[in-house]
This record gives sequence, structure tokens and C-alpha cells, in this order.
Amino acid sequence: MIGLLSRREHSRKELVHKLLAKGTSVDTIKSVLDHLARENLQSDERFTEVYIHSRTQKGYGPVRLNQELRERGIEDNMIERCLDNFKIEWMEILTNVRNKKFGASPPADFKERSRQSHFLQYRGFTGDQIKNLYRGDD
Repeated sequence: MIGLLSRREHSRKELVHKLLAKGTSVDTIKSVLDHLARENLQSDERFTEVYIHSRTQKGYGPVRLNQELRERGIEDNMIERCLDNFKIEWMEILTNVRNKKFGASPPADFKERSRQSHFLQYRGFTGDQIKNLYRGDD
């Protein structure tokens, strides 16, 4: 267990899945994870903060972060609180992602703009964020 936590932060749900896969009993898992949480060796809030920082550095947007964190068992209120704490400049990240993938020049036509928008939605940016990005290109 400590070996898992020493490599990277894990959410409680991730640890439950990993330990169940190794055949550990549910009662043992609950007991051990409760102990780790009391000792602050496992923290879903710390996991969430590290995860948000890592994924925003890689150019992922708020929609994708919310989805991925929910899949890892993080509650919506914790996700929202941690996102608010970071004061993330989504438009700056969005612009950097677009420029890195497609260059700084605006899309030449509607088809190219649509292709870029689809990519940015896949990366987890909202429709409004993407519209605001292209608003100056019209």
C-alpha cells in the first residue's frame, strides 16, 4: 500500500480498485484506508490538487478534468473547490493548446475552424471558451 502511495497520489477509489484486484478483503481495505486518511498519507483533496495541476500543465480543460476526477471517485464539491483555489487561466491554456497544435494563425475556413473546435472540445474546453477564442478571428 505505501509503495503505491510513494510513487504518486491516488484517490481512495483508485486504491480500493487496486486492492480488490489483488484479492484484499473489503473490510481490510476500509480499515487500512481509514488509517491512512487519519495519518494524512492518503488524501482525496491532495490527490485532486496534484491531478488538476498535472493535467492543466498538459493542456486539458475544465470539462475533461471534471469527468476524469469523477471517474476517480472525487466528489463534485471537492473538484469545484480545488479548481477555484487554483485560479486557472483557462483562456491562456486554451490559446496555448490551440497554438501548439495548429499554429498561431486563425483557421482559414469554417471546416478548419470546426476541426480545431472539435479537438479543443476533446481536450475538455467548453463551447463558450472555444467561441471566445475564435471571436477575434471573425
